[in-house]
This record gives sequence, structure tokens and C-alpha cells, in this order.
Amino acid sequence: MNDHNVAALCEAIAGAVPTRECIVAPGRRWTWGETSERTRRLAVVLQDAGLGLRADPAEVAPWESPHDHVALYLTNSHEYLEGMLGAWKARTAPVNINYRYVATELAYVLRDSGARAVIVGGRYVDVLAEVLPDLPEVQLVLQVDDGSGAALLPGAVPYDQTLADAEPREPTGLSPDDRYILYTGGTTGMPKGVLWRQGDFLATCLGVSGSADELLAIATKRDGLRSLPSAPFMHGAAHWNAISTWVSGGTIVLPHDPSRLDPADVLETCQREHVTSLQIVGDAFARPLLDELRRGSYDLSALRFLLSGGAILSATMKAALVEELPSLRIVDVLGSSETGRQAVAGAETASFAPSEAAAVLSADRSRLLAPGEDEIGWLAQRGRVPLGYLGDPDKTAATFPVIDGVRFAVAGDHVRWGADGRLELLGRDSVTINTGGEKVYAEEVEQAITSHPAVADALVVGRPNPRWGQEVVAVVAATVDAARLSDEQLRDHCRTTIAGYKVPKAFMWVDDVRRSPSGKPDYAWAREIVTQKASEPDARNT
Repeated sequence: MNDHNVAALCEAIAGAVPTRECIVAPGRRWTWGETSERTRRLAVVLQDAGLGLRADPAEVAPWESPHDHVALYLTNSHEYLEGMLGAWKARTAPVNINYRYVATELAYVLRDSGARAVIVGGRYVDVLAEVLPDLPEVQLVLQVDDGSGAALLPGAVPYDQTLADAEPREPTGLSPDDRYILYTGGTTGMPKGVLWRQGDFLATCLGVSGSADELLAIATKRDGLRSLPSAPFMHGAAHWNAISTWVSGGTIVLPHDPSRLDPADVLETCQREHVTSLQIVGDAFARPLLDELRRGSYDLSALRFLLSGGAILSATMKAALVEELPSLRIVDVLGSSETGRQAVAGAETASFAPSEAAAVLSADRSRLLAPGEDEIGWLAQRGRVPLGYLGDPDKTAATFPVIDGVRFAVAGDHVRWGADGRLELLGRDSVTINTGGEKVYAEEVEQAITSHPAVADALVVGRPNPRWGQEVVAVVAATVDAARLSDEQLRDHCRTTIAGYKVPKAFMWVDDVRRSPSGKPDYAWAREIVTQKASEPDARNT
């Protein structure tokens, strides 16, 4: 079994192609050699502060980490990328922080992760300052000058100057057993840290195989891979894309504005930097990019791949993108923080071809289902799966069940396994609606709604109904300049692809559907909208 460490692979690639571009950011370019030196310097800073490996990785429980942890509280930037790599070179583990958190949420993740260092962008120091007095375990704060003009936080040290003052040295002891940690919400309730061995993470999430010599030879020859991750690095979809680019010897390109999705900025950057691979998150990213493609004129002849993961990319959206860019190859990946990549959909379909390690478990998680069985099951992964959730043995046992001696990872996705061997994704258990004894999966209804050309986006939730228990309701935004679509017209459209009991009883029209910066749906907001609009005239169409 080939087993690798992210930092060790990057060190080898930097030694082989030191003058190749590694990171391209607004106004700045770093070669592989320069990035290697800067991340070595960061590792030294962390180690000199007393951070590093605390226990033998083979001796700790599956839900325990042997490392000190470094929180990355930043928008997309070269410092975020350096933070990941430098932390691993110090044999610490980076922890992703959602930069939209308020103080109580930030305090929870910093405390839950036991972070001993924080790399923070200047624009977020006020929130960090609120929580630091109650977090004595945080020993080091490195503050990044992000152009916000924020004063240096008391007790913090300036990131660039601190790195410049450090004496770089070659990292030692790097191991495939070192941990990769990804904080996620999903079905876990409060955010939880998913613990992977780095060797398993690289194999399962990024498809890294082959010996170190083989990977180095491929990376050395593969000049010209230039990837732009458009989603925030604080979520796995984007930084997985960045790490995948790195271990292939490629260049990571960042747009001008890291704080939001600016379609013109993304496409202009792709054109200027000859980007070959663009990462997005489902329809929420694809639609504004498609609208901008239709408005503007861009030379995207270098762009060969569009990679989507983390949210549904509908078949209609895929077709529209290929119509605009006929040479584009769309890779639509199904997976999660707890499972890695499990399946891939084609450019013209919404169904997925499962990976060899994917499986479908019965509703009670006691047995495996076979293709063509009628039962709706849980999408699962076997083989090289995570070790567990940081600090939580109970959730570890629930999410990683053992069946006939085989350990599985179950993230919470409902699927139907067709007789043709393809998977139909139905949606997350956490957003399933029970109406009149029938289960309705929100994502399935959302796809039906957004397949109408006059609909820009939609979220589907349940609301109480005295007769059915719950009824299906949709929060919908229309496309720009679309003719007014009646609720009944949209219902008729939905009935062409989904059963009548799944069709929303009401549509709540809004200017924009709220999603996270990574494109993830904000179902709590959608439920609030439904509650607020329920008493408004003509809000209900039952």
C-alpha cells in the first residue's frame, strides 16, 4: 500500500522544480522554491513556540489527535496555503475556521480543537480579541496584514516579519500517520473535527496513488497545471483542490477578491493566468459564472476542466456550461468530509458512478444493499476512511459502523442504487421532510425546481401541517430579467420530474437565496423565511 505525507510530497516536488510557479496571488508570485522556504520558516516559528507532535500517532485513540493544532482564521490567500503546509512541516495540524463565525461560534471551535496557535487575518482580529481571554491554551497569534488596516492585536506578532526573522530548516519525521483535520457541520450538529491519517486522506479524498518516485516523476513532467479554487479554503472542497494541485506539481491561482464570488474576477483571472482547472461548488457557483460568460467575452481556451463538489451541479446547468464552452470537461464529484470522494457524475447526467470503495447500507445500517434493491439506503465508504471525530467517541461509533468486520463511513446521504449500478443522490437526512408518511428529500425537489430556466436558485424545507405532519415548501429566487413565473406554472414543471406529493405546497419568492460562501445551503434561513412569510397575503398556495 502506497502511503504518503502531504508536506513530504511537497518538499520533494519543490526540490525537483524550484523555479516553477507554486502560488499566484494578486500582485504576488511565489515559486515552489520560495514557497518551500516560507513554509519551512513558518514551521520553525511554530516549533520555537513549543508546538509540534505530542504523542505517537499509533498509540492514541481514533478520536484523539497526537498533534498541537494551528487555527487558520483567514480568507483565501497565500498565507492560508502556507499555513496548512507550514503547520504540517512542524508536525502540528492545521484547523479550518469559518470566517463568518461570531464570537461564540469561534470560541467553540477554538476550544473544541484545543488550538494552541492562530493565524488570523487583520479583518478578524476584533472577533478574536473577544474570545482570547477565555482561551489560555492559545500560545501564539500570527497576524496577517490583509489590507484591512487593522492594528496589531495585543500579544500578536506580525506574520511576514516573524517569518522573515526565522531561520528555515528542513522538516524531519514527516509520516503518513500524521493527521489531517477538517472541521465540518453537516450531520454532526455543532462543528466537529474529522480526523484522517494523511496517507488515507490523500488516497481516498484526492486519489493519490503510486510510489513517491512515480508521483515525483509525474509532477516533474506535468508543467502547465494551473488551478483556481473559487470556493473558500475554510471548506474542504476548495483546499482539497489546492492540495491536489500541489501534489501534482501544479500552480494554485487566486482571484483578486478572496472575500466573495465575483464571476467577472474569476473569469478574468482564468483568462489572464491561463487557468486549466476551475473549482466550483454546484449550481450556486455555476449559475453566476454562466451568466457572466453570456454577458462578457473571455478567452478561456486554456480551461479544460471544471471541478464541482460539495453541492449539487444539476444536469441542466452542466449542459448550459458545455454549450458555452464546448471543450470543457465537467467533473462532478460526490463525497463528504467523512468519506472523501465516493462517486463521479458525467457531464450530462445527475446520477453518479460509484467508486470501488463506495457502498450502500440498509436503513438500519446492518447490511449492504445491492444494485437494483428497492430500499433507499445510506451512501457509505469502506477501506481507507477517517479515524473518527476529534474528542467524540460516541459520534465516532455512530458515523463509522462496523459490519461483518468491515469499517464504514456514513456521512448521512440517502441514495437509491439503480439496477444499472449508478447512484441517485436523494439528499441529506438532516433536511428530509416527512409528509403524510412519505419521505421527501429536499435536494431532489430543489433539482426539479431549478431545472426551470426562470429559476435562479431554490431551497426546500418542511413546515408543520395539521393533516400531513409536514408539508413541502420552497424558497425560490428568479433569474435576472425572467418573466414572472406563476406558482402553478412552476408546480406543473415540477410534476414532470417528481411525484405529486413531493411538489411544494407553497413557493416563497425572494430576491436571493442565502448560501454560505462555499455554496452550501442555509436551511435555517430558509425556515425563517417560510415562518415570516406564512402570515403574508398570498404567501400560501395550498
